[in-house]
Amino acid sequence: MKIVISKKAKIGNNVKIEEYAIIRDDVEIGNNVVIGSCSKIDNGARISDDVKIHHGAVVSTIPQDLKFKDEYTLLKVGKGTVIREFATLNRSTGVRPETKIGENCLIMAYAHVAHDCIVGNNVIMANSAELGGHVEIGDFVVLGGIVGVHQFSKIGAHAMISALSYVNKDVPPFIVAGKKPIQYEGLNVVGLKRRGFTSERIEKIKSVYDIIYRSKYNVSDALKKIKDSIEPDEDVNLIVNFIETSNRGIIR
Repeated sequence: MKIVISKKAKIGNNVKIEEYAIIRDDVEIGNNVVIGSCSKIDNGARISDDVKIHHGAVVSTIPQDLKFKDEYTLLKVGKGTVIREFATLNRSTGVRPETKIGENCLIMAYAHVAHDCIVGNNVIMANSAELGGHVEIGDFVVLGGIVGVHQFSKIGAHAMISALSYVNKDVPPFIVAGKKPIQYEGLNVVGLKRRGFTSERIEKIKSVYDIIYRSKYNVSDALKKIKDSIEPDEDVNLIVNFIETSNRGIIR
């Protein structure tokens, strides 16, 4: 059995490193971490406690970006995240200091997180889901299998993307999106209920999206109607702010 571990790497307590793993110099690994067989943890990796990295995963390799000039950058993986077989996670380019994966995420086999992405907490990326560079994913987002997300796109918290979809615009919070081309399919009611949202809270969110997607209004007029007719709260403000700050425009 052969394991390659740099003497410069900082490794916590109760870390299990399986056969043929490679750990480079500038790596920091927390406590109670599992590094699976044949996996590679490259320079710039910052692995928090209780992370499990499975066979063949490749973490913190250089970005697949021709503009990268070997700047010092990082990839951070939050506590309790699971990275399954042959997933690939790239560190950032220097545009951001780090690519960031949140806590308690599940990144399934063959998924890819590109340079400069920000992935929130409790995110699930199913098999072969792929994030382009600079993508931002909110908390509790679920990406179905073989979902592709275009670079610089944003997906709001609690959204779900159906399998085989291609995301090329921003997806607002709380909704289900899918089909080709990608479009609004309704609220993520099942997910919201699982996370303790009350029926009243869900109905209010639905009333916001009825104005955006089920009326004759364009996006600007829909936002004005929401502000004029719906009492603001945390959820409403989250939706409005997401749309107002969207650079790519939201899916329709």
